[in-house]
Formats: sequence, C-alpha cells, structure tokens
Amino acid sequence: MRIHKTLAALALATGTLTLAACGSGGADDTAQTGLAAIQDEGTIVVGTEGTYRPFSFHADGAGDLTGYDVEITEAVADKLGVDVKFEETQWDAIFAGLDANRFAMIANQVSINPDREKAYDFSEPYTVSPGVIVVPEGETSISSFADLAGKTTAQSLTSNWYTLAQENGAKVEAVEGWAQAVSLLEQGRVDATVNDKLTYLDYMQQTPDAPLQIAAETDDPALSAFAFAKGNTELRDAVNEALAELRADGTLAEISEKYFGENVTE
Repeated sequence: MRIHKTLAALALATGTLTLAACGSGGADDTAQTGLAAIQDEGTIVVGTEGTYRPFSFHADGAGDLTGYDVEITEAVADKLGVDVKFEETQWDAIFAGLDANRFAMIANQVSINPDREKAYDFSEPYTVSPGVIVVPEGETSISSFADLAGKTTAQSLTSNWYTLAQENGAKVEAVEGWAQAVSLLEQGRVDATVNDKLTYLDYMQQTPDAPLQIAAETDDPALSAFAFAKGNTELRDAVNEALAELRADGTLAEISEKYFGENVTE
C-alpha cells in the first residue's frame, strides 16, 4: 500500500495547494476539479500510476488500463454520471499533479495518515488491509505476533513490517521484497514473513496452490481512499455517496473478490 515516499510530495504540497482551486481548469494541462464543472464536462480526470499491479496496471503490459482501483473508480464515475479519464503519473509526482490541478482526485491505494490528512481531503476508505504473519501451511507454533519471539522472518529493511517483526522479538533476515521473502519461506529457510494482507491475497490469487497461510493479523489495518485537494469537499461528498451505494449493492465486494478472493473493502 502506498505509505512511503511522502515527504517530497508533502513538501511540494505546501507551496502549491493554492493552485488547486476547485473547478478552475482551463489550461491544456489542467482539469476541472469541482463537482459541478466535472458534471458539466461529463468527465472526471483521475491520477493513477498505471504500473501498480493489481491496483492500476496495463493488461499484458501494453493492453488497456485495468485493476482494482481502476474498476472502483469507473464504478464511482458511473454513479456520478460521468466518464473517467485516467492521467498516468509516477508515484513521486502524483500529489504534485493533484496540487497543480492536473486531475480531480488520486486513485492509487493512497493510505490515510495524519500528515496526508493535513494537506488533503480523503473519501471514505475503499480498502482495509491489516498486517499479517504468513507461515507455511500447517504451521501451528505461530498464532500471534508474540509468537515471533526467537523465530526468523524475512523482511525488507525499509518496510514498516521489518520494525514490527523486530519489536516482537523476531530475528530478521533482510530481503529485497515480497517475492524474495516468500521464496525463502516456501524453501523452509525462514519461519515467517510479515506483510500487508493485500500482498498475500494477490499472491494467492496468482499462485493458489502455494502452501501458505495467515497465522495472525494486526488490529490496526491500513485504510486506503481517494485523495482530493484540500477543500474540494463537494466532490469528496459525492464520491462518498457513490461509494456507499456501491457498498450497499455489492459492487465493491464483487470487484474486491475478483482481484483478491475476498472482500477487502470493509
């Protein structure tokens, strides 16, 4: 989930928030961002990476833009009665793009945190993902985070999960990411790995026969939502209303189950 690389984006936000006046648009590289202007135009411009599988990516590498966030965005736009134009932007520049009025909102698994809430408005979360301990199938010696004491886990040095594993007494073997961690786990070279649940669920969708299971979950899940320029509350509220309708009619759950095999939207 997108909980990293925030400092540069927030620094840019400090100096550029005033450029994001709702509904101003007009220049070639700007978009309508206010609800009324978006509905008049019939299109909402949305920032996303386009390289972040399974959330926002191109099918087969060069096909149509698709993914979990893409489909939820399209469903929200349908409720608003408008089309979607996705503006593909690198993660390091995506908040600056929102500040500069290049798009009306970001749909890219943006995690809500206190620093971001100071600079941006957020919709209600459409993704809820706790941290999980992943162990070999049939493993019974680990059923809580306290059970990591004395065990060996595989973690990326730069992740929050490295810290969590260490705090619970694990001996941590440094790896470059999930792929290497799960490889060591499946080879029996480590006892467990800690990561977010979405990563595990996506892996199991791609490799359903992988002999893995979840041993425990954190009590404080990460919450991801659409991000808006500060003060764009009318659009945010309309998006929230659309999300509530999509939750009630089962659309959010259906999209989630397609990508993750279970409902991760609440």
